[in-house]
Amino acid sequence: MNATLPPPRRPHPPPPAPGDVVPGHALDWLAAGWRIFMRAPLVWALQALIFFVILAALGMVPFLGWAAAPVTLPVLVAGMLSGARTLDRGERLHVGQLFDGLRQHAGNLLLVGLFHLLGLLLAALAAAAIGGSAMLTGAAAGALGAIAGAGVAAGGMMLGVVVFTVLWALLMMALWFAPALVMLHEVAPLDAMRLSARACFHNLLAFVVLAALLYVLVWVAMIPAGLGMLVLVPMIAGALYAAWKETFSPLLPAPAAPPAPAAGATSGESVPPAPVLLAPAADPAADDAAPSAAPPAPEPGPHPDLAPGSTPAPAPGPESDPAPDSAPADTPPKP
Repeated sequence: MNATLPPPRRPHPPPPAPGDVVPGHALDWLAAGWRIFMRAPLVWALQALIFFVILAALGMVPFLGWAAAPVTLPVLVAGMLSGARTLDRGERLHVGQLFDGLRQHAGNLLLVGLFHLLGLLLAALAAAAIGGSAMLTGAAAGALGAIAGAGVAAGGMMLGVVVFTVLWALLMMALWFAPALVMLHEVAPLDAMRLSARACFHNLLAFVVLAALLYVLVWVAMIPAGLGMLVLVPMIAGALYAAWKETFSPLLPAPAAPPAPAAGATSGESVPPAPVLLAPAADPAADDAAPSAAPPAPEPGPHPDLAPGSTPAPAPGPESDPAPDSAPADTPPKP
């Protein structure tokens, strides 16, 4: 039985470092998310409904429901990001693309969800430790005075809430781009969370503006019996895709190297001219000392066979007429 091995996968290069983002672009991301939703509103609404049904069903699992939802969340978000990329490419969106993350990168996305769960547990433990110690201090102070003890206990509870909120915000910054980096860039889970946190810290003001806008939109979407979430969740997925696309430039395959241009051929890139060898400047002293290339011809003197005062015949040149045949070559000239 001849088994054909699949071709080896080309290793995906690491994503580039996050770039600078203008804070006002948070509105552009939300606008892009709305446009992506309006390209296939019925499919997006159905995906959002399945999204909530799955999370609610996992939450009802005895003993493990509280942990299953945070672990599964990155997988479903990655599927929505795959749908946003499909629409961005001009292709048709299908409901089944919600499970693209489960089909393509289930292991890494579930690891991101596991880190999400561990982060929530650590944040809750830290908040309970800090706030609980303050509440115990307030209870001890209550033996001295009821009002003082109640104030210290309330302050300890508020401190615990603040600690949990800060740690939860840091965790969300590490998780914001992690599904996109795993799904669209094939980055390892821990590296994806590190790059996501780095991108959010690098553009902190833009993401603070985005978080404030999302907070308002969530409250607005909950007004019509929560039905607005069927629109808001796909819109957030589209905004996340737009933010990823601007912050992390999509990697394209490297183009083939163009052939070397021929000598004298023009190309898009200017070719530096060949160096010009300049002759050294003439030195007058060297010219005086150097001998001339051709010695001057000697001045003609009197011909020994000619009488004084007579003019010699001109020498035949290259264009002069030849001597007549009648004159013998050995006849001496007459005086």
